Amino acid sequence: MDMRNVTLFTKNGCPRCRMTKRFLDEHNINYTEHNINEEPEYVNYLKNQGFKMTPVLEADGMEAITGFRPDVLKQLAV
Repeated sequence: MDMRNVTLFTKNGCPRCRMTKRFLDEHNINYTEHNINEEPEYVNYLKNQGFKMTPVLEADGMEAITGFRPDVLKQLAV
């Protein structure tokens, strides 16, 4: 299994965030989650990266993605 560092930025009440977390969990992909409601210091980080919505997923060797993107997430499950 690919051992990339995967970081997922989420917020409360976000259906796309829940779907992304469910996909990662179902495919046994380890990730670090940062909820911007509980860790507001990440809001500016995401804004500085050009993101305006959650979820945002960063993984080694991949361009960061936003939204629920099973087509891209499948690359992590290889």
